Amino acid sequence: MQPIKKILATTDLSDLSQAGVRYALELAKAVGAEVTVYHVVCHDEFMRYELLHVRPLLMDNLLQIYRRQLSGLIEERFADLLPSIALRQEVELGVPEDNIVAKAKEEAMDLIVISTHGRTGLSHMFMGSVTENVIRHAPCPVLSIRPTSLKKTVGAVA
Repeated sequence: MQPIKKILATTDLSDLSQAGVRYALELAKAVGAEVTVYHVVCHDEFMRYELLHVRPLLMDNLLQIYRRQLSGLIEERFADLLPSIALRQEVELGVPEDNIVAKAKEEAMDLIVISTHGRTGLSHMFMGSVTENVIRHAPCPVLSIRPTSLKKTVGAVA
C-alpha cells in the first residue's frame, strides 16, 4: 500500500462537510500527512455565466470573502489540530466535482476525503452527487464520510 502523504479535504463550508475535514485532519495527524482544505465556490448556470463577464476584481473580491470564511471556519472548528499538521487552504470558482478531481490530479494527492450529504430519492436524482462523481473520476482513493457515523469512528483514528 502506498503511504498517505497528501490529503485533499473538501468542504462546502456546511456543518455536514466539517465532519469530513475533521476526519482528514485527524488522519493526517496520525500518519504524518499534509492536508489541503479545498472549497469550490459554485453557482447555478446563470451565475456562472454572469461571473465570467464581470471584472476580474469583482471575482477576486468574491473569492476573498470565501477565503476568509474558510480560514475562520478552520480556526474556529479545528484549532485543536492545527499545531500538529501541515495545512494549506484553497478556494476556487468552478464546478465542485470537476475542480476536486483536477486538483487531486494536479497535486498528485494520495487521498481525497469528502463528506456526503446523504441525499436520496428525488433530491439525489435532481441535484446529483458531488461525492459520487468524484469517486467515479478521481485519480486516487476517495474516503467518503457520513457525518452521522463520524462520531463513532473519529476516535479510532487518533
